[in-house]
Amino acid sequence: MTQINIEPHQSEPQGLLSLFEKRKKIYPARVSGNFRRLKWGFMAVLLGLYYILPWVRWERGEGAPDQAILVDTINRKFYFFFIELWPQEVYYFTGLLLLAALGLFFITTLFGRVWCGYACPQTVWTDLFQLIERRIEGDRIKRQRLDAGPWTINKVTRKIIKHTLWLLVGLCTGGAWVFYFQDAPTLWADMLSGQLYFIPTFWMIFLTFSTYLMAGFAREQVCTYMCPYARFQGAMFDEESLIVSYDKTRGEPRGKAGEGGDCIDCNRCVAVCPTGIDIRNGQQYQCINCALCVDACNAIMDKLGQARGLIRYNTFHNTVSGSSSLKNLFKTVRFIRPRTIFYLAIINVVGWTMLYGLLTRPLMDINVIRARNPLFITLSNGDIRNAYTVHIVNKTWQHQTYTLSTNHTTGTIFIPDVTGKAHQVDVSVKPGKVGTFRLLVDRPYTQSSGTIPLTITAKTPKFEDSYNSTFIMPTETN
Repeated sequence: MTQINIEPHQSEPQGLLSLFEKRKKIYPARVSGNFRRLKWGFMAVLLGLYYILPWVRWERGEGAPDQAILVDTINRKFYFFFIELWPQEVYYFTGLLLLAALGLFFITTLFGRVWCGYACPQTVWTDLFQLIERRIEGDRIKRQRLDAGPWTINKVTRKIIKHTLWLLVGLCTGGAWVFYFQDAPTLWADMLSGQLYFIPTFWMIFLTFSTYLMAGFAREQVCTYMCPYARFQGAMFDEESLIVSYDKTRGEPRGKAGEGGDCIDCNRCVAVCPTGIDIRNGQQYQCINCALCVDACNAIMDKLGQARGLIRYNTFHNTVSGSSSLKNLFKTVRFIRPRTIFYLAIINVVGWTMLYGLLTRPLMDINVIRARNPLFITLSNGDIRNAYTVHIVNKTWQHQTYTLSTNHTTGTIFIPDVTGKAHQVDVSVKPGKVGTFRLLVDRPYTQSSGTIPLTITAKTPKFEDSYNSTFIMPTETN
């Protein structure tokens, strides 16, 4: 019998087996090209929108906040330019999340993980942090030598400057975030005057350090291990999805220029990759489709006088069959196929449904809660009284007077200490507020016992809404 000895990993103590590989720090090299410029453009636009939007004003009327985008947690409302959502309209957020998910699936089916490569907040802030790092410490080789070298005054100074700038970016990120939840100019003035409220300060500090840690240290680990999207991306790809691919037919065998394929094994594509993978090994879940390896390879091909596109966006079908080149790529890609049609159809249905709902939604709402203790009261004249709590939501930014009435023509209604008994009463609700009223309904006793349907209506010359409730009569006893 042959005895097999299994030697422990050299980096582990005797008898221990590591289940996790130690992280190897990645030093992405600087690269220039069309896709790098596209990423800079996305970063500038997205960061600009994030930091500027809280300061954009939008006139809504007297008494309404004039911040274009505001999550008003105190009054439980969400404002987005001309859209105003109340807690009762939370289903719009469900529709928005559904649209975002479907849009992500649709884009991924067409172009792979371009969201991860260009627009994901983790990618955008990591690019910004790496830009700062590169300006302070130098490009790939200089950063590697600086980290490996001794702690000199020069090294300490550069590290302090870099981390200070990172923290300032994190502080701006956390500060901008809290401005979306309170009026930005007012909160900024309070901060300058030294009035630091607990909740905004907590979230500002929390987001400062979370940005600092995620974009400064975790980086590709977030995409590789923390983000679930990387794990199920394969379910959204098909053989016609455009993803960053290496042309093995053209590139292999690797070697010196002119001695084999076009790939000279310079590893430039690996050096610029933000997740540290080798795209020549095929599609990997760590790949975020940023296409920086495409720019790097194209630059090498230009120096060698070879055609561009050794690494390029391509489909799995074209890669296997070798049926496309860089020039005729889009002629060989089937953008219209069952999967894309399905996603696009659902996006249209959900999108148009939400738009129709927003454009036609009522500017008032009525909700009625019948008192349960007691269910009814018998008055001295024999009438039966039921009590109700009426909530009227005024979604306009003008004072509104609503006329309350019921479908019981033989009964009367009134609000204690406010109105007298009548078949209808008027109530006033302030702009953008919820009016709450205790409504008493009296009705002559009839032989009909038990529950009688009751409809309470609130209306103005422009708006009307009703709520179906019940009126409780005494149960007859023999």
